[in-house]
Amino acid sequence: MKSIKEIQKDAYKTLKEKFGYKNVMQSPKLVKVVLSSGTGKVTDKKRKEYIGDKLTKIAGQKSAVRAAKKSISTFKVRQGDNIGFQVTLRGEKMFAFLDKLIHIALPRTKDFRGLKSASIDGMGNVTFGIKEHTIFPECADEDIKDTFSFAFTVVVTSKKKEETKAFLELIGFPFSK
Repeated sequence: MKSIKEIQKDAYKTLKEKFGYKNVMQSPKLVKVVLSSGTGKVTDKKRKEYIGDKLTKIAGQKSAVRAAKKSISTFKVRQGDNIGFQVTLRGEKMFAFLDKLIHIALPRTKDFRGLKSASIDGMGNVTFGIKEHTIFPECADEDIKDTFSFAFTVVVTSKKKEETKAFLELIGFPFSK
């Protein structure tokens, strides 16, 4: 089985022909993958640590704490409170995560019918939500206390939705029909 990195190189030539690029360097490329999870109404410190640890295991890189920028009394949030975690993956770690996501995690998702192509924004970025972190192999069944959801954003260099969708389909993203 080819890795995402090898498939990306093959996709350059295909996209060059499809979109009429004059140079292979005009083809879309993967820049980074950002994983983020909000802790929401969780006030328990151990639960927040659990979310941070699991996100770190899934990404293979330490998750960074994200603090509230300003106080919002309606949500009982004070400036500086821990409101979530974020991990930015680039290079080999990004390719390893995408391989794991496409070939292992998404097929394990309950009632999975494909990713929606409507989640591609005008800048060529794609954001998807994962409802349960348990679809990843790093989350052993005996360790499951609570499930949490998180979002991942794939940043691509293309500027059009069509180019981004064609590129991600060539890489192996399973979009719904």
